[in-house]
Amino acid sequence: MKRDLLRIADLRTAEIEAILALAGRLKSELRAGKPHPPLAGRTLAMIFEKPSLRTRVTFEVGMVQLGGAAIHLAPGDIRLGERESAGDIARNLERWVDVVMARVFLHQSVADLAAGARIPVINGLSDLHHPCQVLSDCFTLLERRGRLAGVRVAFIGDGNNMVHSWMDAAARLGFDFVLGCPPGYEPDPAITAEAGPRVRVTHDVEEAARDADVIYTDVWTSMGQEAEAKARRRAFRPYQVNERLVGLARREAIVMHCLPAHRGEEITDAVIDGPQSVVFDQAENRLHVQKAIMLWLLGVRG
Repeated sequence: MKRDLLRIADLRTAEIEAILALAGRLKSELRAGKPHPPLAGRTLAMIFEKPSLRTRVTFEVGMVQLGGAAIHLAPGDIRLGERESAGDIARNLERWVDVVMARVFLHQSVADLAAGARIPVINGLSDLHHPCQVLSDCFTLLERRGRLAGVRVAFIGDGNNMVHSWMDAAARLGFDFVLGCPPGYEPDPAITAEAGPRVRVTHDVEEAARDADVIYTDVWTSMGQEAEAKARRRAFRPYQVNERLVGLARREAIVMHCLPAHRGEEITDAVIDGPQSVVFDQAENRLHVQKAIMLWLLGVRG
């Protein structure tokens, strides 16, 4: 049966655990210099409507490390939904490649690709979800904490696609998630309701951060929201992750950010470069977890 990854809620708990365990094995094998080419002869098509550093490099390098090849399709190459419908693009790509990753503005675009294709489709980012990033973050947490159950994650900032994926993960993996955000910047209420009792939203930034095991933040203005930048900077200024705020969390708390960071806005240099930061571990782990996702979706266990 064809599988896609459009959001973390698409996966059962056991499936997430299997992907994260596979990522751990792949990471160990890579560091040991053990070749691992189970996708020899396979091809990944990467569709980009937005600029990318981490998503492009980690998917492309990951596919090469697995023995396959990756094709980069820039915004001007296909103009998703303009030059050709998502369904027609999907029906073409399925004749040539084995898996598709799409980094898009609208979640409906990646959903339409998945509906039209008989091959796996991965959401590399949409306005509603960023599943690959949060699965990689959960893997990073496992490396640092050894478990996810009972961990308290505090996200400080906008109720955006990252928050939606974190809420999905909390519902599946048994940790607590709290969002501290300004009024008017709450996450989608339907996604919040789906996540159940492990998630909470507050406008009190100190309440959100207090006794947290993880302090997480993201940019205040995402791509496509540039016209709102001035208003957002004003609204989010009290929600900056700085040394004072991190001091409210548990002493052994870690600080996370999905990058790119606007240093001096949502996070200070002292925090992102400080001893509690695991920001670049997160970025590295995108490589290992996305390799595991591709193998899992293709039914290859290595």
